[in-house]
Amino acid sequence: MSLAKAMRVLVLANQKGGVGKTTTAINLGTALAAIGERVLIVDLDPQGNASTGLGIDRKNRSVSTYNVMVGESSLADAIQPTAIPNLAMAPSTLDLLGVELEIANEKDRAYKLRGAILDFDAEQAKLPQAEAYTYVLIDCPPSLNLLTINALAASHAVVVPLQCEFFALEGLTQLLATVDQVKSALNPDLSIHGVVLTMFDPRNNLANQVVADVRQFLGDKVYETVIPRNVRISEAPSHGKPALLYDLKCSGSQAYLRLASEVIRRERLLRAA
Repeated sequence: MSLAKAMRVLVLANQKGGVGKTTTAINLGTALAAIGERVLIVDLDPQGNASTGLGIDRKNRSVSTYNVMVGESSLADAIQPTAIPNLAMAPSTLDLLGVELEIANEKDRAYKLRGAILDFDAEQAKLPQAEAYTYVLIDCPPSLNLLTINALAASHAVVVPLQCEFFALEGLTQLLATVDQVKSALNPDLSIHGVVLTMFDPRNNLANQVVADVRQFLGDKVYETVIPRNVRISEAPSHGKPALLYDLKCSGSQAYLRLASEVIRRERLLRAA
């Protein structure tokens, strides 16, 4: 059961909360859409912040990623358009909190999302190229549970948002170990796409030291783009908008556009290899 080739599936994962994971999913997805890609964000976090941040009202989530995970609905059935052209969302609900117990005894419990994405990709292959999705971004809960394992098993590569703070490297080591385990046991195609440093404040000496340490530890796996700590990025979700729609000219929005360009460049290099 090999992964789709045409449609690239990237998972945003970090077991630490508050690192900018959902913010990165929303704004990277929006930036990729803005430069011509067709993007689907799959919200696999029971909190549903990515869904809310893209304006999907909770009362309009009758079919969600919960239904997809338990096999009641296809991924295509869960997809909703957003206000951003070329960007769609498969929203989540609090029902996802119970998924782990519901599928725990099933043999394919780690492959529920992978199976749904493969079925979806088979449908996409029948569409004209201009109508098919080119990227799927999966937003995970802030823990290494069965939902995150499903996302890692369903993806080509991992994008790791990492806050510029003291304990950043400690959490990163644990995540990288989990990625290695998933790669050896469930998904040999999985790789680290890159680490994106978030919430960077250049006035903070510690933040500068974290950037230097992470770059020394991971080398070119760290994206050149660093996402600054930015009030407009923080305000945008309360308006149900990505930062790029809320304030395109702010430093955070401009950083996410640069990150999207960097992701595309890395993708071209990977495909050429």
